[in-house]
Parts: sequence; structure tokens; C-alpha cells
Amino acid sequence: MDTADVTLDLADATLPGDLALPGGEPGGVVLFAHGSGSSRHSPRNRAVAAGLNEAGIGTLLIDLLTAEEDERDAVTAELRFDIGLLTRRLAGAIDWLSAAPATAGRPVGLFGASTGAAAALAAAAERPGRVAAVVSRGGRPDLAGGALGRVAAPVLLIVGARDPVVLRLNDEAAGRLRGAVHRLEVVPRASHLFEEPGTLERVTDLAAQWFARYLTQQSAVP
Repeated sequence: MDTADVTLDLADATLPGDLALPGGEPGGVVLFAHGSGSSRHSPRNRAVAAGLNEAGIGTLLIDLLTAEEDERDAVTAELRFDIGLLTRRLAGAIDWLSAAPATAGRPVGLFGASTGAAAALAAAAERPGRVAAVVSRGGRPDLAGGALGRVAAPVLLIVGARDPVVLRLNDEAAGRLRGAVHRLEVVPRASHLFEEPGTLERVTDLAAQWFARYLTQQSAVP
């Protein structure tokens, strides 16, 4: 596994990231969108990323906010729910992956948690030709609004059985994914943060299977 600290120079921000690419044949890369008040250092997302790397899938974890924005958000909590801003950052990161020599031409997947899932779905709608698959963990797809109906990539929604409000929101959002192959997967005994033994491992397995299926399919397209 080749790893590197990278810097993404986007239109409205410069963001740090952690890129990991498996050796051998070029494959897909999954861009992570962290949730409310988190960062690329999220232990849960990093655990999932490690599992994807073990399955031969590349990953890119980035901060969606600059250091200054993060300090402001820690006080006001306003930017973590600014789905438009987060979507623009993710779309910019998708464009960065398309241009960077190490990742150009690789199919892109998106993995979003909490509010990051809404941004991931909205970004998939903005970049339909580049995003091959989306996975949401305990996400708020309802916050993606009208973008849900424009998502074309296959979507896997993963929710804990002990997270009833988010489960209801995901079930309703699934009905609005009219143009996409999608599935709602409920993990038994799991609460919102998937802290129960074995539940995050289940999330990782489900995500790895979804990305292996759909990123591989896009890789096979001439």
C-alpha cells in the first residue's frame, strides 16, 4: 500500500488529505466525507478505510473544512450543516482525483457519514460521470434534498437497528433515489456510532463488497 500526505488546492479552499493506493493493477479509490464536527482523523472512518485498503481499494480521507473554518464551526456549529459548502468541497476533491497523476482514470466511490453522507449524495449528483458508487454510514441522506432524485450511482445506506430516527429518515430517502440502484442495510444491535462489538466491522464488510462490485464494473468499461 502506497500512502501519501496530499494537499488539495480547490477553488475556495486548500485542504489536507491522506491518500492510500494499493500496489499492482490500478483500481478504484474511495473519497471519505466525514460527519458533523469530525475530520479526516475520525477513528471510525479510518477503521473503514483500513478495511477497504485490505480489500485492495484505494482511499482518500480529507478535511472538508479549513483550520479557520473548523475553529469557527466548533463555536457556532453552522458549517457542519452547510451541505452546499460540503458538496462543493467534495465535488472539488472528485475533480482533484480526476486530475492527479496517481488517481486519474480510476473510478471514484464516496463514503459519507452523518451529514457527510448528504454531501456525498449531492456530489454524486453533481458528478454523475465520475462517481461509480456511494455508501452512507449512519447518514442523513434527507439533507441532500432534491439532489437525491438526480443520483445515478448505486447507493448503499447502512443504518444501525438501534438508531430509529435515522433509520426512518434513510428509509424515506431510499424512496426518493428514483434513478439509482440502492439498498438499505440495517445492522443488528448497532446504535448511531456503531460502537457495539462487531458492528463497525460489519459496516466495513458491507462497504467493501459494494465498492468491489461497482468500482470494478466501472473499471471494466472502456
